[in-house]
Amino acid sequence: MKYLHSYHAGNFADVHKHVALLALLAALKRKEKGFLYLETHAGRGRYTLSPDSGEARTGIERLSDVRPRSAELRAYLERISVFRKAQDDPHAYPGSPLLAAGELRPQDRAVLVESQASEARALSHALEGMRRARVECGDGFDRLRAHLPPHEKRALTLIDPPYEETRQDFERVMDAFDDALRRFPTGVLAAWYPIKDARDTAGWHAGLAKRAGKPLFMCELWLYPPDSRVGLNGSGLVIANPPYRFAEQVEEWLQELHGYLDTGHGGGCRSGTLA
Repeated sequence: MKYLHSYHAGNFADVHKHVALLALLAALKRKEKGFLYLETHAGRGRYTLSPDSGEARTGIERLSDVRPRSAELRAYLERISVFRKAQDDPHAYPGSPLLAAGELRPQDRAVLVESQASEARALSHALEGMRRARVECGDGFDRLRAHLPPHEKRALTLIDPPYEETRQDFERVMDAFDDALRRFPTGVLAAWYPIKDARDTAGWHAGLAKRAGKPLFMCELWLYPPDSRVGLNGSGLVIANPPYRFAEQVEEWLQELHGYLDTGHGGGCRSGTLA
């Protein structure tokens, strides 16, 4: 899966990840004390979706006329609408750093790490005027060590590499997940991963849970059977220290989201505890 986010932006995996991200941020904002949002592989932040190409047809475009029941899906679609109006572009789409930066209060801050200099510059430009967010150009896995634990004593960390080298990235995510939990055991920590082979995913889950030494929460959405050979079958998130009632809320919006995105090719969704 050679990664080019301008092509993948707005696809079903982005929608799944971004709904969950906004729900996590909303949960953190229930407390007045500030927090750090830390992202390891931020990208350029702003994308323009082509109506004739790309993968948005599997994701955000399928939600153009829906009226969601769940608060989490309504919040996501509202943020997309507000962003497009601000950009004066009906095809604009915000990546996770812009979505997160838009949720920050005066007491919160964000550190957004991107390894490619050109993408980091584009992200800095997209964040112009958002003083609570800072862009760093570097290796996101390594930069975790510089920012955890945060002085706020509260954080949401998103580990989200491109998985260009799939096996190596899965191993690096496991190492980074373990290191982040050791440095900051109480922080909310989320790792996104592609679902390509159910057996590989199951083994990786087991390794993560064993090294974490605590229950982890998992939520997945797939449009094709998890062991088919279409490239990207599904999207998954593993979360350590999920906020209060987050797991129960996921069950509602995840089922609803799958119903909107389902393509009739044997997809599904699930959530639960890894221990």
